[in-house]
Amino acid sequence: MSHETSTQVVLSAPAKAQPRIGIVAITKHGTALAAQLAQELPEAHICTASKFAAAFAHLSQPVHCYEGALRDEIARLFAEYDQIVFFVSLGAVVRLIAPHLKSKDEDPGITVVDDAGQFVIPVLSGHVGGANAMSERVADLMGATAVLTTASDVGKTIPVDILGRHLGWRVEAPKINITRVSAHVVNGEPIAVVQEAGRRDWWTRPTPLPAHIELLERFDQVRPEHHRAVLWITHAAIAPAQWQQWAERLVVYRPPTEATP
Repeated sequence: MSHETSTQVVLSAPAKAQPRIGIVAITKHGTALAAQLAQELPEAHICTASKFAAAFAHLSQPVHCYEGALRDEIARLFAEYDQIVFFVSLGAVVRLIAPHLKSKDEDPGITVVDDAGQFVIPVLSGHVGGANAMSERVADLMGATAVLTTASDVGKTIPVDILGRHLGWRVEAPKINITRVSAHVVNGEPIAVVQEAGRRDWWTRPTPLPAHIELLERFDQVRPEHHRAVLWITHAAIAPAQWQQWAERLVVYRPPTEATP
C-alpha cells in the first residue's frame, strides 16, 4: 500500500456547531408528541400535513404545512436539514427516504419515534450523520428509550470514524482502515491509542474506557506483536513505512493545531 493511497482520504469533518433540525409528523398522536418535542427544541422546524397545523399554532418556530403527499417533501427535507426526526412508522420512513440516499457522508441523520412516544430509533447516518446522538437527545427529552444498534454505541467503546469530531479533529485514513480498525475495536482486541496532540477530554461516555484500549504517549510505545490496531492522534507526518507496517490497521486523527495537550 502506497503512502498516497493511505493518506489521501479524509473521512470526517468537525461536527457542525448547530445542526439544522426538522421534525415531521403526519398522525394525530404523532403531531401531539411532535409539538411537545418542538417545545424542547426551539431551534427545530416542523413539517406536517395541513390538517394538523393547529397542533403547532402555539409554537414560535417555522411550521411548513403541505397539502399533497409526504413523499413530495423528502427532497426538500434532505436539502434543508442535518437531522430529521420522523413521527412516522419505521417502514414508511424507509420507503420514503430510499430514493434519496447518497452516502453516509452526505445523507442527513434520520430518526424515527413510534406513535406512542416510547422508542426512538436512529435509522440512517447514525455516526457520521449524528442520528445516534440525536436519538439519545430526543429520548432523553421525551422520557423514551433510544434503540441503538451501532456496535460501538452498544458496546460503549470508541467510534473510530468520528473520534474527536466534536473537538474539531479530522480523520486521515483510507476507508478500508476505518472498517478494519472498527472491527478490531468492537471485537475487544488490543488497541493502542497514541495521543501526541489535541485535547484529552475526547472520551465522553459515562462508562470507563474499555480495558482492551491502551493509552500511550508516543508511537514507539506501540507493540506490534500485541496491538491489533493503532489510533494515532498527532500533527506529525506519517512515513510511508509506518502506513505499510500497519496496513489496514492504522487510523490517524488531526486535531486543530491550537488544540495541544
